[in-house]
Amino acid sequence: MNAEDFRRIALSLKGAEERSHMGAPDFRVGGRIFATLASQRQGYGNLMLTPEQQAAFVEELPEVFVPIAGGWGRMGATHIRLTAANEDVLAGALRTAWRLRMEKNGKSRRKKS
Repeated sequence: MNAEDFRRIALSLKGAEERSHMGAPDFRVGGRIFATLASQRQGYGNLMLTPEQQAAFVEELPEVFVPIAGGWGRMGATHIRLTAANEDVLAGALRTAWRLRMEKNGKSRRKKS
């Protein structure tokens, strides 16, 4: 897999759109980021997961998933090694990040009501 595969799969998710954050491509649903290509030069895509989801992905496929260093990583931000991932793994990981963002978006809308 590569950055174009990441982009194609991310944009295939309902309501997903590509924007830019700090000069790097990001993927949003409801205006909120669920994934980025901020580390594509290093061969990674980035996923916004929960710490629990991150731990499960890393435990299952440590050659594919790596926590992002520092505070973002402790909050669940996770690298996916694009060349080590296959289509099913990449699609499943992006769907997980997208679904989490959709759930969070729904919760924030309910709080505002």
